Amino acid sequence: MGAWLVSGLGGGRPRGIILATCAVVCLSGGAQFGPISQEEEMHQEGSAGQVADDAAVSGLLAEFAGWLDRQRGLAPVTVHNYCWNSEQFLAAVPGPMLVSLDLLDAGTVTGFMIEFCRDRNTNSAKSMARSVRSFLRFAHATGRTSAELWGAVPSSAGCRLASLPKAVPAADLERLLSVAGGACHTVTGRRNYAILLLLARLGLRRGEVAALGLDDIDWRAGEITVVGKGDRAERLPLPVEPGEALVAWLRNGRPECDTRRVFTTLTPPGQPLSSGPIGHVVRTACRNAGLERIGAHRLRHTLASAMLRAGASLPEVGQVLRHRSMASTMIYAKVDEVALRPLARPWPGTTPPGSGPEDAARGLTRPWPGSGS
Repeated sequence: MGAWLVSGLGGGRPRGIILATCAVVCLSGGAQFGPISQEEEMHQEGSAGQVADDAAVSGLLAEFAGWLDRQRGLAPVTVHNYCWNSEQFLAAVPGPMLVSLDLLDAGTVTGFMIEFCRDRNTNSAKSMARSVRSFLRFAHATGRTSAELWGAVPSSAGCRLASLPKAVPAADLERLLSVAGGACHTVTGRRNYAILLLLARLGLRRGEVAALGLDDIDWRAGEITVVGKGDRAERLPLPVEPGEALVAWLRNGRPECDTRRVFTTLTPPGQPLSSGPIGHVVRTACRNAGLERIGAHRLRHTLASAMLRAGASLPEVGQVLRHRSMASTMIYAKVDEVALRPLARPWPGTTPPGSGPEDAARGLTRPWPGSGS
């Protein structure tokens, strides 16, 4: 610690020791003292201001997460995604966060979205747009912004039903499950096989598999209770194959622990498994089976496509997948080959069945007057 020893003027007694702001640099056990330059002092003040601003951003995002949970009832993984995107938005806003929010205008919001969407796909753009809109609604509701700026967030181009659901070929799916089932001699294999069967045979989402609890399984009735989006709890039949895999994991794999979650970690043992590792289980199974990378949600699309090929109707598919509205199920109408086949027009130059010359002539004839036909 550096100090200046100040003596009294004119040979008087010392007035005392006045501490001065000094820089201390340790060099191999020694110390170097000296006054801080103006540039260093400004740097320290800027660093302290940045730390305070980061703390303010963290507190604001924590309040935003609570608002999303109370006002909209979003799933924890969705809340995390909204907060992560909003943090990027706040980082792009110039100046201290509290001041910048008060001075925020529509041009800044639109400019951020235009810059963010460069070289990004439609899903990323839509995710950021949803997050920023929700954050701006929260900021206005809590008095941090005076204008309703969520209308300044542009909508990303792209039709909601433009893409086709990507189903996994039946042969690849059976290979995936066969290889995973062959690894059930290990604890990890038994857990992962049960996870894959819930995804493939029941069409559960990653978060729904992770949230499955021991109390959600009714062994006598052969049903499970699935807590889906919006905390909606619905009962589904538990087929024999996934049921047997769950029994094998619970009896000969799951470590003793306090959590009531069905699927837990193994190292360290007994921690609830989150949705992220569920996706890793699918990717690892694909690698072991020699298949290209498959997302966990593609197994849900595969189940819906298989049901349609087997003759199930769209309402039945929506009931199994637990869609809130029929609009979510309508995307599978594009892969319903049974229903779409009668709509196919004949190839030019070919004669469709039942449209030969005799059939065409028969269609032009009129019944004889007074006849019964």
